[in-house]
Amino acid sequence: MAPGLALIFDLDGVIVNSNSVHALAWRKYLSQFGIDSGEIERTMFGKRNDDIVREVFGDDLSEEEVAAHGAAKEAIYREMMRPQLEDNLVPGVRGFLERHDGMPMAVASNAERPNVDFVLEQSGLAPHFCVTFDGAQVEHPKPAPDIYFMAADSLRTAPGNCIVFEDSMPGVDAALAAGMRVVGLQTTHPELPGVRLGINDYRDPRLEPWLRAQNILS
Repeated sequence: MAPGLALIFDLDGVIVNSNSVHALAWRKYLSQFGIDSGEIERTMFGKRNDDIVREVFGDDLSEEEVAAHGAAKEAIYREMMRPQLEDNLVPGVRGFLERHDGMPMAVASNAERPNVDFVLEQSGLAPHFCVTFDGAQVEHPKPAPDIYFMAADSLRTAPGNCIVFEDSMPGVDAALAAGMRVVGLQTTHPELPGVRLGINDYRDPRLEPWLRAQNILS
């Protein structure tokens, strides 16, 4: 891969196949309140937790109540995911990161910080990343491009020379708005308009040749 490029990864659906576990955790949590969770997948995909909580519980919650609901649900998620984390890593991601170790790489996710740290530390993947960013570090989460601009700045790489790995339309929209090239992981949606390459996972034989063909933009 050409020197001067940087790789930026979303977390859920890109490093770990976690969406089904998140949905189960939301259903378990919301059942305590008698809330119908039938549409939770539609509600949660690609969104930051505070937006999900407000959509489910209403807009009249205080910031403290929003944070408490989010933290309680994420604790359930981590409890559910812990025994199956290794099995739920996106196929090929460990080998891919090992092959490209030493490149500027970052995680930029709408997820909450405890979940980012949990996945990367428990899987042993954390050392591959120079920096990690969570949804609370920007005022405007994806689909706004803020978190991707922040990651590019920290990696000291121009946005046009960053390659983003995403699985959701809000994430793809954010990366495209930042002027970045996008590889779409089809772990959540079979079609992701706007991506340069769509792959099922990191074992796709087209991925490495495509990366080698990417040039530095002046």
